[in-house]
Amino acid sequence: MKHFEDLGLSESVLRAVAAEGYDTPTPIQAETIPVLLDGNDVLGIAQTGTGKTASFVLPLLNRLEGERGRCPKKTCNSLILAPTRELAAQIAANIRTYSRFMKVSVAVVVGGVKPAPQIRALNAGAQIVVATPGRLLDHMKAGFIRLDQTSSVIIDEADQMLDLGFIPAIRKIVGALPTKRQTVLMSATMPPPVRRLAEDFLTEPTEIAVAAVARPIERIQQSVRHVAKAAKRTVLTQILSEAGVERSVVFTRTKRGADRVNQHLERSGLSTVVIHGDKSQGQRKRALSAFRSGEAAIMVATDIAARGIDIDDITHVVNFDLPNVPEAYVHRIGRTARAGRDGVAITLCDPTERGLLRDIERLIGSPIEQGEGNDTDQDIAGEATRPERRSNRRPNRGSNGAKAGKPRKPKKKMRRRADKSRPPQQGKPGPGSSRLHSRRRTRKSNAPAQAA
Repeated sequence: MKHFEDLGLSESVLRAVAAEGYDTPTPIQAETIPVLLDGNDVLGIAQTGTGKTASFVLPLLNRLEGERGRCPKKTCNSLILAPTRELAAQIAANIRTYSRFMKVSVAVVVGGVKPAPQIRALNAGAQIVVATPGRLLDHMKAGFIRLDQTSSVIIDEADQMLDLGFIPAIRKIVGALPTKRQTVLMSATMPPPVRRLAEDFLTEPTEIAVAAVARPIERIQQSVRHVAKAAKRTVLTQILSEAGVERSVVFTRTKRGADRVNQHLERSGLSTVVIHGDKSQGQRKRALSAFRSGEAAIMVATDIAARGIDIDDITHVVNFDLPNVPEAYVHRIGRTARAGRDGVAITLCDPTERGLLRDIERLIGSPIEQGEGNDTDQDIAGEATRPERRSNRRPNRGSNGAKAGKPRKPKKKMRRRADKSRPPQQGKPGPGSSRLHSRRRTRKSNAPAQAA
């Protein structure tokens, strides 16, 4: 078994790793670090929770230590692209942790916050820029940063980039980089578009896969409970109230759904926080801080916002809604069983989601075990025998012996009153006059002539 001392890292980096209590690298770290230290491109397939962030951060810091000196203004030595603000912040935190015995300048460039501090950091020049594609592209167009002197680029969570529609932005960003560079692409799954992206960006890469593509970590105990949609909140409360559920993440499909589930759990007396794309950066930071510190034992989140939740002691993940994209299931349950621990993942599936469940089982290559409390058949039977809602309308019955409803009275036509304050125009009937009145006047005028 390898140790970090055997990987060729510098003394400063090894001291920082030891200060964090790590001695033995994970499989993705043991295979990736030597390849990156040799300057080769890497295509890494690894799930969340396997230590892949350190697998590219440690060799990056090792190289920067040998390249002493400040970066020119509005440039960066290395660029790391992440799909979400939370993941970008988590990567930056890892860089600061492992560079504690070095001098490394880091700039975080993400949306949802004021751009002025980011612009100041970019103008000064940063050795490492950690960014989300959209905000970085905005700064590039405004001329606050250029990438012509960037020697390495790392694209993390490439499959999530694909789901969020960031691939066109990534192509523009990579197009501004020098041709001679080191490129790393990390992904938990490898759909065909991500494979094509790797073929376009990487030069003779070393492909490293530490687990089967889209296979969840074996330490995660997975189960599915078939329940009616209306019963999901009650079942969720029961699960989170069980003994052994210490810290959990609940996933919903929509932002509105996350808010509703969070409100239900709060009314049930559980300590929760909620995080999704409509929350401001400050609200998301406070929610993560409360969850990380243990002030809140439950976090309700959407798929996008959950990227970057890097907390080792999450015991349970509950899928309140099944994801529309099967690969998102792997990312969701990867929030638990981190750093060598075990975890539990429970999925609540209503009858309308069975197709999504089949897609997930097809992706991971095995059926998910049936959990306790499956009550779909009973609930469906109850829904079938449930009486229909009564209509507020009175039935219109015919002449079959039943009482007939009263016929509706026809609406009277309203005549417009004549405005007597205005004299009628000459040659035309005044307001309020009708053709009937004009015909009556004609008949009266013709009556004497007829009598004569």
